[in-house]
Parts: sequence; C-alpha cells; structure tokens
Amino acid sequence: MAARKPMIDESGEVRELTAADVKTFKRGAAALPASLRAKTGVRGPQKAPTKIPLSLRLSPQVVEAFRASGEGWQTRIDVVLADWLKTHSPDELAV
Repeated sequence: MAARKPMIDESGEVRELTAADVKTFKRGAAALPASLRAKTGVRGPQKAPTKIPLSLRLSPQVVEAFRASGEGWQTRIDVVLADWLKTHSPDELAV
C-alpha cells in the first residue's frame, strides 16, 4: 500500500481531498469516543425494564401541566399512572 499524503502541508494549508481520501473516512458516530457520543445525544440501549412506545391522546391541560414541569415530563406521567394503578383498577373508570 502506498504511503498516504499528509492532509496538511508545512504551512498549515489543507490539500484538496481525493476520492481515495474520502473512502478512508469513518462515519461521525464511529469516529467519536463513547464519552463524546453520550454528550451529543446518541442513546445506548434502554435499561431494563423497557417501555413500550405508543401514541396517546391527553387533554391540553394535562400536557401543559406536565410539560411545564420540565425535562422528563413524559416519565412523570408514567410514574403518576403507575402509582394510581397501585390502588385502583382501570375497570373502575366509566368513560
């Protein structure tokens, strides 16, 4: 394999990229260390127990109140519902 040309010359100028240069590039996420990937918002696998994604319709008042509580508002809705289920049954509600 031929020696690769340096990307920067003695004066600090970056040379023009070739197709061969581009083929050696790594994807951004693969090139970053794990600590930096976490800071850029790349999520790892969900910790057990996993939650089920779904679409749910809630009244505007409920959504506004929980959103106003800040980051993690969806999790707080889950906590409230789980707490309610400890003392109630969904069958109790007449809708």
